[in-house]
Amino acid sequence: MDYQTWSENQKTTTVPVDEHDLEVAYYDDGDGEPVLFCHGIPTSSFLWREVAPPLSDDYRVIAPDMVGYGNSAMRGGFDRSIRAQEEVIDGLVDELDLETVSFVGHDLGGGVGLRYAAHNPDTVDNLVLSNAVSYDSWPIETIVDLGLPSTIEEMSVDDVREMLEGLFRDTVVGEPDEEFVDGMLAPWDSEEAIVSLSRNAIGTNTSHTTEIDPSEISARTLLLWGADDEFQKIEYAERLEDDISDAELVGLEDANHWVMVDRPDAYGDRLREFLTGD
Repeated sequence: MDYQTWSENQKTTTVPVDEHDLEVAYYDDGDGEPVLFCHGIPTSSFLWREVAPPLSDDYRVIAPDMVGYGNSAMRGGFDRSIRAQEEVIDGLVDELDLETVSFVGHDLGGGVGLRYAAHNPDTVDNLVLSNAVSYDSWPIETIVDLGLPSTIEEMSVDDVREMLEGLFRDTVVGEPDEEFVDGMLAPWDSEEAIVSLSRNAIGTNTSHTTEIDPSEISARTLLLWGADDEFQKIEYAERLEDDISDAELVGLEDANHWVMVDRPDAYGDRLREFLTGD
């Protein structure tokens, strides 16, 4: 599925965050127990294109674009931190009338999952964290640079897209998947989008993960990690495994930060096994 098709299949709703009504675009397919996927920076829900749709045979698969990303609200005037993104998830769960969810989060989306699971133990049955931000593991230098207004002011849309393309191409294992690269770049195609990306980067705040005590998480937890990640190193997953009472770490070899892109079949198989309790 390419990005255009993915976008055409998305639904939209509005959720309240800090007294702002924000439009949220989300993929929603299938029936059964809901599995909610949350991406990170600088990606979108399209990140899950190879692992989420196959689950719709047995589950209700929901994959939102965080606000400030993808096809969700990109205008100015609202917070894009993972604290605010947690509020987006909370609002979306209410809007969709979901009683419980299995939460799958990558990168910043994993940080959202840590917060949401800690604060909503009765809602999150299963938690899957993949190369997630945690503790003080983030942000990386590229994202810090994007959060400097002077950086964005000096760069054109093409400049930023070229920088992002290099990031995606250089951090996949083996030959880059062109559909992945094209899909990751697709939302960042205008001045408004680039400003939104910078605001997203400004919103990165380690206090929003360091204030969370992982030992408070009661959900069954799978740490499904790209073992070769140079950004969110597997040592942080090992810390999470120690701190979360019911956690298992599975490191996938030959997988960098974009673990679901590098090893989609292995990722999907292990995710399904976990969700079914095998």
